[in-house]
This record gives sequence, C-alpha cells and structure tokens, in this order.
Amino acid sequence: MTAHQRNAAGLHAGAPASDEHPEKAAPAAAAVAARPPARLPGLLWKGVVWGGMVFFLVNVLLLIATVGVNSIATRWFGTPLPQGFTLHWYAQAWRDFQLSSVLWVTFEVVGAVVLLSIALGVPAAYALARAQFPGKRMAMLVFLLPLMVPPVTYGIPMATAMYRFGLAGTLPGVILANLVPALPFVILVMTPFIEQIDPNLESAARIFGANTLRYFRYVLLPLLVPGMLAAGLLVLVRTIGMFELTFFTAGPDTQTLVVALYYAVFSTGVRAPQSIDAMAMIYMAITLAWVLVALQFVSPTQLVSRVKEQR
Repeated sequence: MTAHQRNAAGLHAGAPASDEHPEKAAPAAAAVAARPPARLPGLLWKGVVWGGMVFFLVNVLLLIATVGVNSIATRWFGTPLPQGFTLHWYAQAWRDFQLSSVLWVTFEVVGAVVLLSIALGVPAAYALARAQFPGKRMAMLVFLLPLMVPPVTYGIPMATAMYRFGLAGTLPGVILANLVPALPFVILVMTPFIEQIDPNLESAARIFGANTLRYFRYVLLPLLVPGMLAAGLLVLVRTIGMFELTFFTAGPDTQTLVVALYYAVFSTGVRAPQSIDAMAMIYMAITLAWVLVALQFVSPTQLVSRVKEQR
C-alpha cells in the first residue's frame, strides 16, 4: 500500500466518527452556532461616547489654559505664545476691582449662610427623619422646592419684595437670598444621614438619666458632626458660585466675587482683558480649593441615595 493510499484510508477511517457519535458532535456545533458575533455597533457607540467626552474635556482644559496664560501675558495677539510673562495683571486686578473688599463680603456672605443653614436645617432634618405626621411628604416637597426650580423663577419676585422692604442692596438681604436654596440643601443632605442613626440610642440615654441637652451634647452631636461638616462644605461651595440670587439682590458694596466678575466683564469702559482673566483665575482657584476640600469629606453619590439601616 502506497503512502497516498494509507492517508486516504486514514481519512476514511476517521470520517465516520461524527456519524457514529452524533450526540457528541451536536453540542460542539450548537456551541459554535450560539457564539455571539462581534458587536461592532456597540463598539462604535462606545467609541463615539468616549470620543465626545475626551473632546469636551480637552476643550475645557484648553479654555482654562487660555485664560490662565492670558492672565500672565504681557501681550498675546496673533502669535502662538505670548511675547512675555508678568504678574502685573493680578496686582492691577486687585486694585481696579477692589478685590480685598469683594473677598471680604464674599466670606461674610458665605460664612453667615453656612452657619444659618446648619443651625436651621439640622433641626428641620431631624424632625423630618424622626417624626411621623400627616403631610410629611408635602412638607418635604415644600422644603426641596427651591432646589427643583431654577433660581430665576423665584429670584425675581423675591428681589422685588426685598426692594419694597428695603432689604435689597444690603448684606442681610444678600445673606437671606442665598439662604433660600442653602437651607433645603442642608435638609437634603442631613435627612438620610440622621435616618441611619439608631433611635434606640435616645431611649438608652433617657434610661441612664440624660436630659435633652445632655443627649444632644454627648450622644447626638458627635454623630451629626461628620454630616454637618459635609453639608456645610457643600453649601459653602454652592454659595460661592451662586450668581442669580446674589446678582438680583446685591448692591455696589455687597457684591460677591462671582457678581463682581460679571460686572468686570460686561461693564462699560475699556479694561485690560488680562486683568479680567486674572480675576477669573482668582475666582476659579478659590472655588477649586473649596471643592477639593469638600470632596475629602463627602462623596457625590451620597446626595442621590437614601441609605437606610436594615433592621
């Protein structure tokens, strides 16, 4: 028998294997047929989404870089890079826009709003978390209404009422206007935080003879401090960037940094764009610093979930 004949015989001998054992070959064929094809549309969609995100982030970074470079440029017109660099524009912006008084007003407004929102929002959140009464959901909806509607919707009527009563243009008026959305924000953060505290702790404290003041000071307050700190930092960041309500109610001597920046950009007269960009960089640096501090104490996912203790 030649080599060709031996090979042909071997092939014919192995061929009936699938015919003799069809039950073994069927699962393999079914597995091959059930294998999912390459999902090309899904890969294209992911590429489009990631490409759009990268494009957006690159544009934002380039805009920030342009403002930052222009704030330290001596002259930048028609060239890839400025002709020189200087910090003179920061000193000029500090003088021209009276940033020392603007920053002081900003700190006064932000500090007062944070303290008042914590002092008023924590008891309200405690009542909503512990008490059961008719219309509780409606009360929660009323509290959170300033967060769900645009500030312009209620900002203009509120500013009109403040001008009528002489509060507009004053520091208390600006604080009151910023307190309207800050108070519901504290309630939104603190209510699920308080719901996670075991109510049996109060009963145990009562059994051991603690009155309301002692229970609050030695038991409840240490448990609330992390949530109060997180809510205060988030309110601080939100108030620094609150433009609409402050713009409607602020006067010449009660402008916060974001309102002063708006007037610097759109006011009449010729101002060096480098000084305006320097003022914008100061505002961005202050806001970014507080955002980074806030992120060390609170996770953004905590604001969209209400975690309850499983009993």
